[in-house]
Amino acid sequence: MAEIDHIVIGARTLEEGADYIEAQLGVRPTQGGAHPGIGTHNMLLSLGPQSYLEVIAADPDQPQPTQARPFDLDDPAVAMMLEAGPHLLAWVARTPVLDAVVTRLGTSQAGEVKAWSRGDLTWRMAFPPQRQDMRNLIPPLIQWDDGKGAAPRLKKSGCKLVALEAEHPDAEQLREALRQRGLDEALKVRRSPHPRLVARITRPDGSEVALSSG
Repeated sequence: MAEIDHIVIGARTLEEGADYIEAQLGVRPTQGGAHPGIGTHNMLLSLGPQSYLEVIAADPDQPQPTQARPFDLDDPAVAMMLEAGPHLLAWVARTPVLDAVVTRLGTSQAGEVKAWSRGDLTWRMAFPPQRQDMRNLIPPLIQWDDGKGAAPRLKKSGCKLVALEAEHPDAEQLREALRQRGLDEALKVRRSPHPRLVARITRPDGSEVALSSG
């Protein structure tokens, strides 16, 4: 069974991303670290005991990576969007059986499994090939080597992810793709002319904020 691990906010710089999250949620994310060889670094904010928010940006202290940075950060359209300000880009789902899912779906659908690290955290991820992720609504899959991941390590923020919603012209195809990954109940899916991911989050004062990818 897979479940929501975290949501991803893209930004030109971590400072811009942290300012945006603080303005939206009233809490500033804390420093995460660099992803060696990937060309990115991040900041994190707890959204409950099992999920969190990641602000990710290109790391100016790393050389240009040999492959594209994750979450389409090198895509010209995404870069232009982030010029206007940080933006919800994607979500990531956690599974304890990554290899089995990738074997069943094939790398043409699930992507190739690759190892990542940040400090003493290590994990493996499989990103759906570009143009097959239904505009980032089909999530990358992650399996943490310690079985727990980053969420339990984060300080409570008072923020909570209460719902994740997806909109797409072909809602049934999206539902089927999520079902194949054990994510039937992870988020609400509805038909809409324009693909969009919406994260509904409660602030420490109890008010609700909706972050949207479109």
